[in-house]
Amino acid sequence: MSTTPTPTTTPAAQLGAQHVQGAMALARQGRVYDLDCERFPGMPLFPGHPPFQVLAYRTPRGIDNQGDQDWLGENTVKFAWQSEMVMGTVHSGTHIDALSHITCGGEHGWFGGGNAERDLGDFGPLRDDATDIPPIITRGVLLDVAGFRGVEALPAHDPIGPDELRSVSEAQGVEIRPGDIVLVRMGYLSGWPDPDFIAAHEQAGIDRDAALWLAERGVVAVAGDTESLEVLPSTVPGNPHPVHIALLVERGIFILEMVNCEQLARDQVYEFCFMCLPLCIRGATGSMVRPIAVV
Repeated sequence: MSTTPTPTTTPAAQLGAQHVQGAMALARQGRVYDLDCERFPGMPLFPGHPPFQVLAYRTPRGIDNQGDQDWLGENTVKFAWQSEMVMGTVHSGTHIDALSHITCGGEHGWFGGGNAERDLGDFGPLRDDATDIPPIITRGVLLDVAGFRGVEALPAHDPIGPDELRSVSEAQGVEIRPGDIVLVRMGYLSGWPDPDFIAAHEQAGIDRDAALWLAERGVVAVAGDTESLEVLPSTVPGNPHPVHIALLVERGIFILEMVNCEQLARDQVYEFCFMCLPLCIRGATGSMVRPIAVV
């Protein structure tokens, strides 16, 4: 963890009406891009997370056969319903990390002074959980690294440094400004979830220096189209997840993963109104989201 003083407020907390109004002004055509990657039982996930499951709970045939819903009374129209139980981590598919998701140091601390000894309860973190992730409506910028290189997707475990991000930004003619969210496209979702494609392209991403370069420009969040955003294995000795620590723990900059940038890249849309509304789940260390880009 950095020895520099840790800020107590996140960059996202500084988003004001001017950021929202500026972002909304980018929605000139009324075109909406869905940035969600979809979720399904058996989907590939980061190995540290439980599998995602959707289990049928009540079905029309089951209700008929069990006959245990006495409240239906006389039901000549054969009213019925279907409901399900969804089980899995909030880090399934397209999602945003809460600040308590990543810890560092002997006391397992996180951004703003939280630590496991004091701030973890039986049902998750007592502070900096998903309920503390604000709605994010701001200017979005796509940095299409795969497109810049002229490839479908980056090779597995390939790092992206700050010089390349700068070159992509210049080539696309887009400037990164304070208050932005930056989407970095590795091209991973162009062939996901095919297992052979995953093996050839997994865990490419930005390195720590690239993350710091983005942070220095005042971004409120960084998103990627992979499970981890950052390159793995780590390029920093002794630090298995330096980008997550640099952004989430040290600077309070939110991370989004598995954000589908394919349609934006296809249409060469590099600037847009970005909207993301996390679910307020108490004790959760993140939220599944369905962010959109509007132009």
